[in-house]
Amino acid sequence: MQKIKAEYIWIDGSKPVAKLRSKTKILDHVVSQVSDIPEWGFDGSSTQQAEGHSSDCVLKPVYFVADVVRGNPHILVMCEVFEANGNVHKSNHRARLREIARKYENHEAWFGIEQEYTFFKGSRPLGWPDNGFPAPQGGYYCGVGSDEVFGRQIVEEHMSVCLEAGISISGINAEVMPGQWEFQVGPLGPLAVADQLWLSRWLLYRVAENYGVSATLDPKPVKGDWNGAGAHTNFSTKTMRDPGGIKAIEQACMNLRQNHKKHIEVYGYGNHNRLTGLHETCSIDEFRYGVSDRGASIRIPLATSKEGCGYLEDRRPAANMDPYQVCAVLMETILNNDIVSDSSRVGF
Repeated sequence: MQKIKAEYIWIDGSKPVAKLRSKTKILDHVVSQVSDIPEWGFDGSSTQQAEGHSSDCVLKPVYFVADVVRGNPHILVMCEVFEANGNVHKSNHRARLREIARKYENHEAWFGIEQEYTFFKGSRPLGWPDNGFPAPQGGYYCGVGSDEVFGRQIVEEHMSVCLEAGISISGINAEVMPGQWEFQVGPLGPLAVADQLWLSRWLLYRVAENYGVSATLDPKPVKGDWNGAGAHTNFSTKTMRDPGGIKAIEQACMNLRQNHKKHIEVYGYGNHNRLTGLHETCSIDEFRYGVSDRGASIRIPLATSKEGCGYLEDRRPAANMDPYQVCAVLMETILNNDIVSDSSRVGF
């Protein structure tokens, strides 16, 4: 029987920004469901998740996709981390999202996450001159040509492997700063979108390895008059998507206003360097929402306003945010007091 290479992927305990880790286990059986993949262990003292005198941690597979880098039938396995005694590890934020997703499952929450990132070659963004700076921002966003965009071959390969793996990438584009790109994942439910975002990040790093290029999620990779990098998070419930859902969207915005500081705490390290009120952001110390306003904390798309239903876009999360935490806090804040648009539909 053909041996299966299973790449176990998990989130470590590094602070202030957690990192992805992975290692390979050889399986002697075909995998058709996640229960076919055995638990495994690792040295938590080397990942900031345990002390050296008691370093064993447990990897519990929770989601898998095809490993297109290695080819069929190999797999990429997203794992949750547990302590040796079976308790959820404090670095395991997926466990909390599992509980929240179950609690609010009747709302049918959907997420779409816009992941921005920046390529670096050595100490400088990809395509930047060795000395000085490129031309000011203006022509790079959704640009074309070797003088406008840098790293397209990596981006195209990354998009292809994600799609072949079954990840729900819905688009890509060059971003405002040269060397900066974006891909979008979703719309999906909370656990699926977060699992797929982490796996697509892993694939981005893995593909870029082959080109000697690194990809950073730093929210402000270059100081000065350059755009930062975010992870705009689009959110809706069934109520919001149904006719008249704009009322639920407006109520959600009011709930988010009251919990602004709570959200900022989990929206990514270094986000204050990005949320300055410039470069299509609202100040980190301010909260506002508006229709078609990319300088607001929450943007209500023009189409949503016109149709009276749809979704909202939270523009505050930084590129390095943890989607498990962001999805959890959005659901908690919004769904605790979600509007019932029709009194006959209790629970929505």
